[in-house]
Parts: sequence; structure tokens; C-alpha cells
Amino acid sequence: MTFNAKKDTRRICVIVFAALLMATNIKTFVRTGGLYPGGATGLTILILRAMDMFFHISVPYTVINVILNAIPVYIGFRFLGKKFTLYSCLMIFLTGVFTDLIPGYVITYDTLLITIFGGLINGFVISLCLLMNATSGGTDFIAIYISDRKHMDSWNIILGLNVVILTSAGLLFGWDKALYSIIYQFVSTQVLHVLYKKYQLETLLIVTTIPDKVCEVIYKTSHHGATIIKGEGAFGHSERAMIYSVVSKAEYHRVIRAVQCVDPGAFINSFRTEQLTGRFYQEPNE
Repeated sequence: MTFNAKKDTRRICVIVFAALLMATNIKTFVRTGGLYPGGATGLTILILRAMDMFFHISVPYTVINVILNAIPVYIGFRFLGKKFTLYSCLMIFLTGVFTDLIPGYVITYDTLLITIFGGLINGFVISLCLLMNATSGGTDFIAIYISDRKHMDSWNIILGLNVVILTSAGLLFGWDKALYSIIYQFVSTQVLHVLYKKYQLETLLIVTTIPDKVCEVIYKTSHHGATIIKGEGAFGHSERAMIYSVVSKAEYHRVIRAVQCVDPGAFINSFRTEQLTGRFYQEPNE
């Protein structure tokens, strides 16, 4: 586990900002709308409200949130990377502390506005953490673990798990807030898909006359290999090669630019890959 002073200082600053923004979102939009964000955060809020309603017991947010994150944190240490997990623990801890310290503030009472803008902020915060090689905790660990093992974008699976949590909230506290919470979670997931593309895969089919150089530049740019398929152009009956390769969406534009620099006349077709089986290089978490 290596440290880089400049890089790690920047990561810590961004994580502190993300935790503050997450806590502010919880104490403004989520609290005012009576929403359940899903994941460990939503389950924490669900437990706190249940304890207050049925047992009249008030427990600090941090205590419940840390307990619920214990197993996901173990998964992080065991399978995802120690440094990655340490920064995630910092995010979890700071979010809990800020949530306990920041006073509640009402921006609007319009539940639909709360749902949409709260979801946008939540998705932005999660994406910010992931871009800094950390998570906001809870089901994010599970999503990354599944994505690493299955070479797929698993955030929609997590959305399905969150629907189960929100269904429980509906049974306990009424369906209107639970249904709004599902919209909140859906908006958050869509923002995440737009901003964080590491686990979204893109298949490339490249027709070129210099396949070796194109394969070389793909590997240098993304560390992904390629397969050369010999062929013949139908119009001029000249020899052509088609290169087949799969890269992450985050690397896609860099790869395309690099290929066009090597072969400006290359014909490139790309389409999304939903799931991949077999060896595929994924930059490891620290």
C-alpha cells in the first residue's frame, strides 16, 4: 500500500467535500421528504425511524451506519483493496459525523422536487467517490465486487436490492414515501451511469490496413488485447484486416483518438457490451 502525498491529499479533500454534501442532502432533501435513499444509508434511516416510532428510542446516525457497513467493509478489505477500503471508511465515518452535526434545513416541501434533486445529488456524490477510488459505503462495495468479478455494470442489480429495502419501508411507513424513494434511487442510478463508466464495456470492430500498429496502440492506451481477423474488401477486393477488441467506456474515447492518429482511414464500429466472460484487464483498486 503506497502513498503519494499530492494525490492522496486531493483524494482526502474531495472525500471530505463528498461526505459534507451527502450529509447535507440527508438533512435537507431526504429528511424533509421522508425518503429512504437505499443501501446502507437508506437502511440506517429506516432503522432509526422504526426505533423512534415503535420504541421511542433516539440513536445517533453514525452508530447504526457503522454497524451496517461492517460486512461490506470486510468485503472491501478482502477483495477490493486496502487503500480503497480505508478511503471508503473515511467517507462512511465523515458522512455519519456530518449528518449528526448538521442541523436540518428545509429547501422545499414539494416531494417531487425533493425526490429528483435529492437523487441527482446522491448520484453525483457516489460518482465523485468512485472517481476518487473510494465508495460511499454499503451496497457500493457489493456493486464494485460484482462488477469486478462479472465484468459488467452491476448498479442496476443494486437498484433491485434497494427496491426490496424500499418495499419494507412502504410496509412500515406508507407507500407514498417508498414509491418516491424508488424514483429517488432511479434518478441516482442514472446519474451514476452517466458520470462513472469504468464498468461499462464497449466492443470495437476496426477495419484497417495496418492491424499490427492498431493493436499495439490499443494495448498501449488501455492494456487490452485485440484479435486480428483477415478479410477482403467487397468493393475493391483488396486485403483488409478487422480488429476485434473490448475496452471500458471510460477508455473508449482515448482508444478511438489513438487509433485515428495511427490510421486516419480506419473504419470503426462500436457497440455496448452488456456482459463479458473470460479474461479482461480491469485496473485494480488500490
